[in-house]
Amino acid sequence: QVQLVESGGGLVQAGDSLRLSCAASGRSFSGHAMAWFRQAPGKEREFVAHISYTGTTVYYTDSVKGRFTISRDFSKDTVTLQMNDLKPEDTAIYYCAARGIAYSDFAPYEYWGQGTQVTVSS
Repeated sequence: QVQLVESGGGLVQAGDSLRLSCAASGRSFSGHAMAWFRQAPGKEREFVAHISYTGTTVYYTDSVKGRFTISRDFSKDTVTLQMNDLKPEDTAIYYCAARGIAYSDFAPYEYWGQGTQVTVSS
């Protein structure tokens, strides 16, 4: 079974840091562009960060620029989201996603993890 498995969520205070990881299970996603999304209570899922299948191009939603960093380790087939200076508005379930077609930075996201909860208290 093909899976993306997130880990690293938790409860922290404003200003703290967390590091989320996404690991592939059942197949490799080393040739796929990857991203992190999040969904806060009562809100729609929103894009957070993207990393290209080469790992050379990244982009972020404006609200996390300068605070979050997405990276990937091809040797471990993992994607990481380093989150610094966390704010209460960052509270959400964070999901890892992979584009459905390899070697494409534009294909739809077709693979999703189960999510990991991040809660930031003020």
